[in-house]
This record gives sequence, C-alpha cells and structure tokens, in this order.
Amino acid sequence: MLSYVTIGVTDLEKSEAFYNKLLAPIGAKTLIKMDRIIFIGKSPAEPMFAICTPYNGEVQNCGNGNMLGIAPGSKEKCDEMYHSAIALGATCDGEPGQRIPDVFYGAYFRDLDGNKIVFNHFG
Repeated sequence: MLSYVTIGVTDLEKSEAFYNKLLAPIGAKTLIKMDRIIFIGKSPAEPMFAICTPYNGEVQNCGNGNMLGIAPGSKEKCDEMYHSAIALGATCDGEPGQRIPDVFYGAYFRDLDGNKIVFNHFG
C-alpha cells in the first residue's frame, strides 16, 4: 500500500550519510537522489524512506505525533540498530523494550533533526 514516506531534514548530505549507515544492516541504501530529495530503500518496487529539504524553502520542523516505524526483523536487530542510531548522533526517545507483552517491542529515537523514529518488532 505505501510507496514511500518523507521526512524533512536540514542537511541533506549529512542525513543521507546518517541513514545509509543506520539502515545498511537491513539492506537499505540510497536509490534515487535528486536536488532536494533522496529516496532510501531496498528497491523502488518496495516501500521507501525519503529525506528532503522542505519544498517551500521554510525551516524543517517535526510534527507533534508524527513517527516513522521501521521493522528490521527481530528484537535483537531493533536493539542493534537503536544503539547504532545513538552512536551516529541520534538521541534516545525511549530505550529498547517490550511495550505490549507478546505483541509489540520498540526502540525509539530522534534523528539529527528531531524526527521521531521507532525500530519495532511485532510478535
């Protein structure tokens, strides 16, 4: 159903490096690169993640209640990628842990621009 999700960033090159390093363990990389937007993923035929500088030229900001969920495949991979995000300069917004018993595991952080992201595992 989804083809891509976009978040705004302030420094496209810095954010591209951050996300390429962070998402490499799940096979994602830059797929399409244009002047003000970069699409990152495994294939253009699968849902992608895009970073961009705002089209209107105004300052990037994070929406209250907006969050991107990425499922790396296991609780262990959530932990590994969360710690990688922190090492790459992200900030903690909820350490890895079981949120709903036997249903939902999440590891929350904010990227270099304050966008909220969770590595999650269902089941």
